[in-house]
Order: sequence, then C-alpha cells, then structure tokens
Amino acid sequence: MIAHSEWKQDKTFEGRTESGNTIVFDADAAHLHGPSPMEAVLMALCSCTSVDVIGILKKKREPVTGLRVSAAATRTDSYPQIFTQIRLTYAVSGHLSRKAVEDAVALSKNKYCSVSKMLEKSATIDYEIVYLDGDPQP
Repeated sequence: MIAHSEWKQDKTFEGRTESGNTIVFDADAAHLHGPSPMEAVLMALCSCTSVDVIGILKKKREPVTGLRVSAAATRTDSYPQIFTQIRLTYAVSGHLSRKAVEDAVALSKNKYCSVSKMLEKSATIDYEIVYLDGDPQP
C-alpha cells in the first residue's frame, strides 16, 4: 500500500493513494477545504468498523436498513496531540437481533477493524449501540 501527500497552499494538502483516490486535508482551524488529518483518522475508524458491522450483519442475514457510526475523541494537550479516549456510537436501523448487533460490534472492535487495533495502542475505545427502530429482539 502506497500513499503520498502534496502541499497545495497555506495549510491545505492533497493526499493520494496508489489506486488514484484523493482527499484534501486542511490543517487550518476552520477546515474549509477538508478535514484535518486527525479528523480523517476518526472518519477512517468509523468507516472501518462500519464495513465490518454491515458485513457481519448481512452474513447473519439480519435485516439491517441503516448504520451510522459517530466518534467523539479526546486528545492530549501537549504534542504530539494523540487520541487518548474515543467513544463510538453505533446507530442502527432495522428489525434486528440485539445479540447479532452486539456480536457484530464486538467482533469489529476485538478482531477485524485494523484502524481500531492501531488506535488502541494509545487510546481507550468504548462504544454504545443505539437502536433507531426501538428495542430489538433479544
């Protein structure tokens, strides 16, 4: 896997992967042109675990109709300002089995999500699950 970043102007950089995909990073406080690199790390965490959870639920033939994963993070005050605490909120839709959702989230966190495993080296990651369609089946 290969990637690079090129300075464009001021505090704006363009990241590019070997597959040709790009993302604009903006290190300015206003983030007018794109996320900061640390915001992108949180987005990567949310996306990584989402891929896992949806894949697991579909394999279990659970009727999932929606998933939104949000991350709230705390960073150190001193440099490097690494994440020390991350709280993930999984908001799921569909008439799902509570056990299936809990198992999918746990498998993502404990086994499959590479981004989560890397971040756990410096940050505590916990989570909550919100069922948007009411209490699920047991």
